[in-house]
Amino acid sequence: MIRLFAAVPVPFDIAEGLARRQRGLPGARWRPPEALHITLAFYGEVVEPRADDLAAELTRARVDPFELTLEGVGAFGDDHRTRALWAGVTASEPLNILAGRCRAAGQRAGVVMESRDYRPHVTLAYLKGAEDDRVGAWMTGHNLLHSPPFRVERFGLYASVLTDAGSHYTLEREYLF
Repeated sequence: MIRLFAAVPVPFDIAEGLARRQRGLPGARWRPPEALHITLAFYGEVVEPRADDLAAELTRARVDPFELTLEGVGAFGDDHRTRALWAGVTASEPLNILAGRCRAAGQRAGVVMESRDYRPHVTLAYLKGAEDDRVGAWMTGHNLLHSPPFRVERFGLYASVLTDAGSHYTLEREYLF
């Protein structure tokens, strides 16, 4: 079994800009620049033969190159606890189409997909024990985030290995537009 997802990598210069914001919040496990990405589809645990089928199906999930911009910050969580901080992604029809095609590729390959709505973002940190008022203050201090536009000309199929230090990602296959 291999844990897989499709994603657009965040370019190094944009990731460096995000990394400069990743401080000042006790309880945050900041994601390293090389791990910053925009998930298109999460496939979860997949058996090897199905992973090969998925990799082949993703060759059909292409769009023309397009531009994205990161804008604003937010948090995921529930009524009791904030679990993650993220940078927002401006609305993008090509991104939504690409995500839909990656999802359809998973379905064609026989992967059971989650039924969540697609909410593009870049996870900046996972939180454990962070105080709500400190999280709110961090978000207020960074809510004007606005990256330069960057061109998207590829996406990847990534493997994710969970460790005590967080997830480690490996690019399994790259798909150029």
